[in-house]
Amino acid sequence: MKDKKSKAARAELRKNPQPFKPAPTARFWPALGLAALTGMRATSGPTFLSHYLSGQARPAGLAKSRLSFLQKPAVARAFKGLLVAELVVDKNPKGGNRTDPDQLAVRAASGALVGATLYRARGGRGLSGALVGSLGAVAVAFASFWLRKTISEQTHTRTSVVGAGEDALVVGGGALWARAQAAK
Repeated sequence: MKDKKSKAARAELRKNPQPFKPAPTARFWPALGLAALTGMRATSGPTFLSHYLSGQARPAGLAKSRLSFLQKPAVARAFKGLLVAELVVDKNPKGGNRTDPDQLAVRAASGALVGATLYRARGGRGLSGALVGSLGAVAVAFASFWLRKTISEQTHTRTSVVGAGEDALVVGGGALWARAQAAK
């Protein structure tokens, strides 16, 4: 009986081949991880996603998408330059807080870009990814702002020093994320 079912399933697949579609968790957790980095540094998510995608064959989900620009090596290099600039500017005490409305909007948009692109690349819906990325980035922006401020106050350490540690966490986390995705 089992053999007949598997033969029927194979015959049906030959008639109606469907592209491989990864499990939803293959999209959700990686997108949320990049969103978390984006909540801490707005350009970090697009930087590491673009770096990863530029070294991959074009995923079918991005083939005809406007989001495929993130796969271009020149875009990956540009985002790396933007990330370095953001890491430097973040240490300026006159800069705005990441929880200011304009800063949150940038993080939300950046998270949405990362989430939508990753979801599309892995056979999912861009809107779902945009929601995951945007909400994740905003939530982590508040959490990391509170954590940075609390550590600074409790240890009597300048926020720029705590920010340098946060930078190391973002860069290290992003590098690990890209390496883990490439290994899959």
